Amino acid sequence: MLTQWLWFCRKFRLSCTFRRGLLGFTVAAVLAFGAIPDAVSAQAPPAPTTGDKAAAKAPLLQLGPGDSVSIQVYGQPDLSTSVYVADDGTLSVPLAGDVQVAGLSPSQASSRVEAALKSHKILVDPHVTLTVTQSRSQRVSVLGQVGTPGRYPVESNTSIFDLLAQAGGITSTGSDVVYVIRQDKDGKEVRYPVDLKGLASGSGAIPSLALKGGDSVFVPKAEQFSIYGEVTTPGRYRVEPGMTVIEAIAKAGGITQRGSQRRVEIKRKKADGSYSNVKGKFGDLVQPDDVIQVKESIF
Repeated sequence: MLTQWLWFCRKFRLSCTFRRGLLGFTVAAVLAFGAIPDAVSAQAPPAPTTGDKAAAKAPLLQLGPGDSVSIQVYGQPDLSTSVYVADDGTLSVPLAGDVQVAGLSPSQASSRVEAALKSHKILVDPHVTLTVTQSRSQRVSVLGQVGTPGRYPVESNTSIFDLLAQAGGITSTGSDVVYVIRQDKDGKEVRYPVDLKGLASGSGAIPSLALKGGDSVFVPKAEQFSIYGEVTTPGRYRVEPGMTVIEAIAKAGGITQRGSQRRVEIKRKKADGSYSNVKGKFGDLVQPDDVIQVKESIF
Protein backbone atom coordinates (compact mmCIF):
# COMPACT_ATOMS: atom_id res chain seq x y z
CA MET A 1 0.00 0.00 0.00
CA LEU A 2 2.85 2.36 0.92
CA THR A 3 4.62 1.35 -2.29
CA GLN A 4 1.56 2.35 -4.30
CA TRP A 5 1.44 5.70 -2.55
CA LEU A 6 5.14 6.39 -3.32
CA TRP A 7 4.59 5.39 -6.96
CA PHE A 8 1.66 7.78 -7.17
CA CYS A 9 3.76 10.64 -5.78
CA ARG A 10 6.68 10.01 -8.16
CA LYS A 11 4.36 9.63 -11.19
CA PHE A 12 2.74 13.01 -10.66
CA ARG A 13 5.96 14.71 -9.31
CA LEU A 14 4.41 15.87 -6.05
CA SER A 15 6.46 18.09 -3.70
CA CYS A 16 7.78 16.74 -0.38
CA THR A 17 5.44 19.01 1.59
CA PHE A 18 2.46 17.86 -0.40
CA ARG A 19 3.59 14.24 -0.05
CA ARG A 20 3.65 14.52 3.74
CA GLY A 21 0.17 16.05 3.70
CA LEU A 22 -1.15 13.39 1.37
CA LEU A 23 0.43 10.64 3.49
CA GLY A 24 -1.32 11.99 6.56
CA PHE A 25 -4.63 12.06 4.74
CA THR A 26 -4.05 8.50 3.51
CA VAL A 27 -3.32 7.22 7.04
CA ALA A 28 -6.47 8.93 8.30
CA ALA A 29 -8.46 7.29 5.53
CA VAL A 30 -7.08 3.87 6.45
CA LEU A 31 -8.00 4.36 10.11
CA ALA A 32 -11.48 5.60 9.20
CA PHE A 33 -12.44 3.16 6.47
CA GLY A 34 -9.94 0.29 6.75
CA ALA A 35 -9.05 0.31 3.04
CA ILE A 36 -7.83 2.51 0.27
CA PRO A 37 -9.58 2.56 -3.08
CA ASP A 38 -7.17 0.87 -5.41
CA ALA A 39 -8.02 3.04 -8.41
CA VAL A 40 -4.42 3.62 -9.35
CA SER A 41 -3.10 0.06 -9.44
CA ALA A 42 -6.24 -1.88 -10.45
CA GLN A 43 -7.68 -1.80 -13.92
CA ALA A 44 -10.89 -3.46 -15.12
CA PRO A 45 -10.41 -6.14 -17.76
CA PRO A 46 -11.12 -4.89 -21.27
CA ALA A 47 -14.62 -5.51 -22.55
CA PRO A 48 -14.94 -7.97 -25.44
CA THR A 49 -14.80 -6.24 -28.77
CA THR A 50 -16.55 -7.00 -32.01
CA GLY A 51 -13.21 -8.25 -33.29
CA ASP A 52 -13.26 -11.01 -30.65
CA LYS A 53 -16.68 -12.10 -31.88
CA ALA A 54 -15.52 -12.06 -35.48
CA ALA A 55 -12.52 -14.20 -34.54
CA ALA A 56 -14.90 -16.91 -33.34
CA LYS A 57 -16.41 -17.27 -36.81
CA ALA A 58 -15.35 -20.18 -38.97
CA PRO A 59 -12.56 -19.37 -41.47
CA LEU A 60 -13.52 -19.02 -45.11
CA LEU A 61 -11.40 -22.03 -46.11
CA GLN A 62 -11.02 -24.85 -43.58
CA LEU A 63 -8.59 -27.74 -43.69
CA GLY A 64 -9.91 -31.27 -43.28
CA PRO A 65 -9.01 -34.95 -43.80
CA GLY A 66 -7.94 -35.76 -47.35
CA ASP A 67 -6.76 -32.24 -48.24
CA SER A 68 -3.37 -32.03 -49.96
CA VAL A 69 -1.17 -29.17 -48.70
CA SER A 70 2.28 -27.81 -49.49
CA ILE A 71 4.44 -26.71 -46.52
CA GLN A 72 7.24 -24.27 -47.33
CA VAL A 73 9.72 -23.26 -44.59
CA TYR A 74 11.63 -20.11 -45.49
CA GLY A 75 15.36 -20.76 -45.81
CA GLN A 76 14.94 -24.47 -44.98
CA PRO A 77 14.23 -26.40 -48.19
CA ASP A 78 14.89 -29.71 -46.43
CA LEU A 79 11.86 -29.10 -44.20
CA SER A 80 9.55 -28.15 -47.09
CA THR A 81 7.18 -30.93 -48.13
CA SER A 82 3.77 -31.83 -49.58
CA VAL A 83 1.52 -33.93 -47.36
CA TYR A 84 -2.10 -34.95 -46.85
CA VAL A 85 -4.24 -34.12 -43.86
CA ALA A 86 -4.73 -37.45 -42.08
CA ASP A 87 -8.07 -38.93 -41.03
CA ASP A 88 -7.55 -37.61 -37.51
CA GLY A 89 -7.06 -34.06 -38.85
CA THR A 90 -3.26 -33.91 -38.39
CA LEU A 91 -0.34 -33.00 -40.64
CA SER A 92 2.90 -34.96 -40.42
CA VAL A 93 5.55 -32.23 -40.26
CA PRO A 94 9.19 -33.31 -40.72
CA LEU A 95 11.02 -33.44 -37.34
CA ALA A 96 8.05 -31.82 -35.55
CA GLY A 97 5.65 -34.77 -35.71
CA ASP A 98 1.87 -34.62 -36.06
CA VAL A 99 0.24 -31.18 -35.89
CA GLN A 100 -3.55 -30.84 -35.51
CA VAL A 101 -4.94 -28.56 -38.26
CA ALA A 102 -8.54 -29.74 -38.90
CA GLY A 103 -10.95 -26.79 -39.01
CA LEU A 104 -8.15 -24.21 -39.32
CA SER A 105 -7.50 -21.84 -42.19
CA PRO A 106 -4.17 -22.20 -44.07
CA SER A 107 -2.72 -19.17 -42.26
CA GLN A 108 -3.79 -20.52 -38.87
CA ALA A 109 -2.28 -23.90 -39.73
CA SER A 110 0.97 -22.16 -40.75
CA SER A 111 1.16 -20.53 -37.31
CA ARG A 112 0.56 -23.88 -35.62
CA VAL A 113 3.34 -25.54 -37.65
CA GLU A 114 5.68 -22.67 -36.71
CA ALA A 115 4.83 -23.19 -33.04
CA ALA A 116 5.57 -26.92 -33.36
CA LEU A 117 8.97 -26.26 -34.95
CA LYS A 118 9.79 -23.84 -32.12
CA SER A 119 8.57 -26.11 -29.33
CA HIS A 120 10.68 -29.00 -30.63
CA LYS A 121 13.71 -26.65 -30.77
CA ILE A 122 14.20 -27.33 -34.46
CA LEU A 123 14.20 -23.65 -35.53
CA VAL A 124 14.44 -20.48 -33.45
CA ASP A 125 12.25 -18.26 -35.63
CA PRO A 126 10.61 -20.30 -38.41
CA HIS A 127 8.51 -18.75 -41.15
CA VAL A 128 6.07 -21.22 -42.68
CA THR A 129 3.79 -20.87 -45.69
CA LEU A 130 1.04 -23.49 -46.07
CA THR A 131 -0.87 -23.75 -49.35
CA VAL A 132 -3.81 -26.02 -50.16
CA THR A 133 -2.99 -27.79 -53.43
CA GLN A 134 -6.13 -29.93 -53.55
CA SER A 135 -9.21 -29.71 -51.34
CA ARG A 136 -11.13 -32.93 -50.80
CA SER A 137 -12.68 -32.46 -47.37
CA GLN A 138 -14.85 -29.40 -48.05
CA ARG A 139 -17.09 -30.85 -50.74
CA VAL A 140 -20.85 -31.38 -50.87
CA SER A 141 -22.74 -33.80 -53.11
CA VAL A 142 -25.73 -32.45 -55.07
CA LEU A 143 -28.23 -35.06 -56.23
CA GLY A 144 -31.67 -35.21 -57.81
CA GLN A 145 -33.40 -32.68 -60.05
CA VAL A 146 -30.48 -30.37 -60.87
CA GLY A 147 -28.74 -29.56 -64.11
CA THR A 148 -25.42 -31.22 -63.27
CA PRO A 149 -25.39 -33.54 -60.24
CA GLY A 150 -21.98 -34.06 -58.67
CA ARG A 151 -19.60 -33.05 -55.86
CA TYR A 152 -18.79 -29.38 -55.44
CA PRO A 153 -16.37 -27.46 -53.18
CA VAL A 154 -17.84 -25.24 -50.49
CA GLU A 155 -16.49 -22.53 -48.21
CA SER A 156 -17.80 -21.43 -44.82
CA ASN A 157 -19.98 -18.75 -46.44
CA THR A 158 -21.34 -20.87 -49.33
CA SER A 159 -25.13 -20.77 -49.26
CA ILE A 160 -27.44 -23.45 -50.60
CA PHE A 161 -28.34 -21.10 -53.47
CA ASP A 162 -24.63 -20.80 -54.37
CA LEU A 163 -24.28 -24.58 -54.36
CA LEU A 164 -27.36 -25.18 -56.51
CA ALA A 165 -26.12 -22.56 -58.97
CA GLN A 166 -22.83 -24.48 -59.28
CA ALA A 167 -24.88 -27.61 -60.04
CA GLY A 168 -26.71 -25.91 -62.91
CA GLY A 169 -29.82 -24.92 -60.95
CA ILE A 170 -33.00 -26.84 -60.25
CA THR A 171 -34.75 -28.34 -63.27
CA SER A 172 -38.37 -27.63 -64.15
CA THR A 173 -39.40 -30.87 -62.43
CA GLY A 174 -37.55 -30.07 -59.20
CA SER A 175 -39.23 -29.31 -55.90
CA ASP A 176 -39.01 -26.03 -53.97
CA VAL A 177 -38.28 -28.03 -50.81
CA VAL A 178 -34.83 -29.63 -50.84
CA TYR A 179 -33.09 -31.76 -48.21
CA VAL A 180 -29.68 -31.37 -46.61
CA ILE A 181 -28.50 -34.84 -45.56
CA ARG A 182 -25.92 -34.93 -42.78
CA GLN A 183 -24.54 -37.52 -40.40
CA ASP A 184 -25.05 -36.88 -36.69
CA LYS A 185 -22.48 -37.68 -33.99
CA ASP A 186 -23.65 -41.31 -33.95
CA GLY A 187 -23.13 -41.72 -37.70
CA LYS A 188 -26.85 -41.75 -38.48
CA GLU A 189 -28.09 -39.84 -41.52
CA VAL A 190 -30.47 -36.99 -40.71
CA ARG A 191 -32.51 -35.08 -43.30
CA TYR A 192 -33.13 -31.36 -42.85
CA PRO A 193 -35.83 -29.90 -45.15
CA VAL A 194 -35.08 -26.45 -46.57
CA ASP A 195 -37.86 -24.40 -48.18
CA LEU A 196 -36.13 -22.44 -50.95
CA LYS A 197 -39.06 -20.08 -51.41
CA GLY A 198 -39.00 -19.33 -47.70
CA LEU A 199 -35.25 -18.70 -47.83
CA ALA A 200 -35.65 -16.39 -50.81
CA SER A 201 -38.29 -14.34 -49.00
CA GLY A 202 -36.29 -14.30 -45.76
CA SER A 203 -38.92 -16.17 -43.76
CA GLY A 204 -37.42 -19.63 -43.84
CA ALA A 205 -33.73 -19.06 -43.19
CA ILE A 206 -32.01 -21.55 -40.90
CA PRO A 207 -28.75 -19.89 -39.74
CA SER A 208 -27.55 -23.02 -37.89
CA LEU A 209 -27.77 -25.12 -41.07
CA ALA A 210 -24.62 -23.89 -42.77
CA LEU A 211 -23.26 -26.25 -45.41
CA LYS A 212 -20.11 -28.15 -44.52
CA GLY A 213 -17.92 -30.81 -46.06
CA GLY A 214 -19.51 -34.24 -46.21
CA ASP A 215 -23.08 -32.96 -46.57
CA SER A 216 -25.39 -34.04 -49.39
CA VAL A 217 -28.12 -31.89 -50.93
CA PHE A 218 -31.01 -33.79 -52.51
CA VAL A 219 -33.54 -32.08 -54.78
CA PRO A 220 -36.60 -34.36 -55.15
CA LYS A 221 -39.16 -34.23 -57.91
CA ALA A 222 -41.93 -31.73 -57.38
CA GLU A 223 -45.40 -33.09 -56.62
CA GLN A 224 -47.43 -33.13 -59.83
CA PHE A 225 -50.94 -33.57 -61.18
CA SER A 226 -52.24 -34.58 -64.61
CA ILE A 227 -54.97 -32.88 -66.60
CA TYR A 228 -56.54 -33.96 -69.88
CA GLY A 229 -59.75 -33.69 -71.89
CA GLU A 230 -61.17 -30.40 -73.13
CA VAL A 231 -58.28 -28.14 -72.11
CA THR A 232 -55.91 -26.26 -74.39
CA THR A 233 -52.67 -27.91 -73.23
CA PRO A 234 -53.17 -31.30 -71.56
CA GLY A 235 -50.20 -32.62 -69.63
CA ARG A 236 -48.53 -33.01 -66.26
CA TYR A 237 -47.87 -29.96 -64.08
CA ARG A 238 -46.44 -29.02 -60.70
CA VAL A 239 -48.76 -28.79 -57.73
CA GLU A 240 -48.29 -25.30 -56.32
CA PRO A 241 -49.13 -24.63 -52.64
CA GLY A 242 -52.86 -23.89 -52.30
CA MET A 243 -53.59 -24.60 -55.96
CA THR A 244 -57.31 -25.01 -56.77
CA VAL A 245 -58.98 -26.85 -59.64
CA ILE A 246 -59.68 -23.65 -61.55
CA GLU A 247 -56.01 -22.66 -61.22
CA ALA A 248 -55.01 -26.09 -62.50
CA ILE A 249 -57.26 -25.64 -65.52
CA ALA A 250 -55.78 -22.20 -66.13
CA LYS A 251 -52.30 -23.75 -65.96
CA ALA A 252 -53.37 -26.05 -68.82
CA GLY A 253 -54.50 -23.10 -70.94
CA GLY A 254 -58.16 -23.06 -69.93
CA ILE A 255 -61.23 -24.94 -71.15
CA THR A 256 -61.75 -25.24 -74.88
CA GLN A 257 -64.97 -24.17 -76.60
CA ARG A 258 -66.24 -27.73 -76.49
CA GLY A 259 -65.53 -28.21 -72.80
CA SER A 260 -67.96 -27.88 -69.91
CA GLN A 261 -67.24 -26.07 -66.66
CA ARG A 262 -69.78 -28.32 -64.92
CA ARG A 263 -68.29 -31.60 -66.10
CA VAL A 264 -64.95 -31.77 -64.29
CA GLU A 265 -63.96 -35.09 -62.77
CA ILE A 266 -60.98 -35.92 -60.57
CA LYS A 267 -59.39 -39.34 -60.17
CA ARG A 268 -57.73 -39.19 -56.75
CA LYS A 269 -55.18 -41.67 -55.46
CA LYS A 270 -56.03 -43.41 -52.20
CA ALA A 271 -53.70 -44.74 -49.53
CA ASP A 272 -53.81 -48.27 -50.97
CA GLY A 273 -52.75 -47.04 -54.42
CA SER A 274 -56.18 -47.30 -56.07
CA TYR A 275 -58.11 -44.32 -57.46
CA SER A 276 -61.52 -42.95 -56.59
CA ASN A 277 -63.61 -40.68 -58.85
CA VAL A 278 -64.87 -37.41 -57.35
CA LYS A 279 -66.75 -34.53 -58.94
CA GLY A 280 -64.41 -31.61 -59.27
CA LYS A 281 -65.40 -28.12 -58.14
CA PHE A 282 -63.44 -25.05 -59.13
CA GLY A 283 -62.63 -24.21 -55.50
CA ASP A 284 -61.35 -27.69 -54.55
CA LEU A 285 -57.66 -28.00 -53.70
CA VAL A 286 -55.53 -30.06 -56.08
CA GLN A 287 -53.67 -32.93 -54.44
CA PRO A 288 -50.48 -34.67 -55.64
CA ASP A 289 -51.09 -37.30 -58.34
CA ASP A 290 -54.62 -36.05 -59.08
CA VAL A 291 -55.84 -36.80 -62.59
CA ILE A 292 -58.24 -34.06 -63.69
CA GLN A 293 -60.52 -34.60 -66.67
CA VAL A 294 -62.51 -31.78 -68.25
CA LYS A 295 -65.32 -33.43 -70.22
CA GLU A 296 -67.07 -32.27 -73.36
CA SER A 297 -70.24 -30.24 -73.01
CA ILE A 298 -73.41 -32.21 -73.68
CA PHE A 299 -75.20 -29.34 -75.33
